[in-house]
Amino acid sequence: MATLILSVIGSDRPGLTQALADAVLSAGGNWLESHLSRLGGLYVGSVRVELTPEHVEALRAAVTSVDVQGLDVRIAPALEDTGEAGEVVSFSLVGQDRPGIVRQVTGALTVLDVNIDAFETRISAEPYSGAPLFHLEARLRLPAGVTAQDVQIALEAISGEIMVDISLMTAEAH
Repeated sequence: MATLILSVIGSDRPGLTQALADAVLSAGGNWLESHLSRLGGLYVGSVRVELTPEHVEALRAAVTSVDVQGLDVRIAPALEDTGEAGEVVSFSLVGQDRPGIVRQVTGALTVLDVNIDAFETRISAEPYSGAPLFHLEARLRLPAGVTAQDVQIALEAISGEIMVDISLMTAEAH
């Protein structure tokens, strides 16, 4: 079986997910997992599909019809899951929004050689003042020799600088 990643972006409108699902099914593919959302007024995301190698070209042809409907779709072969080792921790952060938060957080993680398995951010309004609040949710994979406490210490070192609340929780490895 071939496993492929479809990266998608286009003007958001009803029916885009169905058009993509139709293309996958018409090529004999199986939709395994996806991350699709509206971001900046656009429909964006990624889909992991599985199909037999002889149907890859059929998928490329089916995706062309989705492209005509205003959705740019790119196809790339997925890499085999190596069953990466390492403790997995969930991480959340909430703080007043300002430029540089993502850079500072990812910088602290990079120094520890922590890999980001999943990363999601959003802005909401603070309940009383209406000021923008920045929210970050991530799943991190720690390298050998790095503990959740090491990550907590590194993030707390920058938390005063960016005025945020940080929470780390050990998660189950996938």
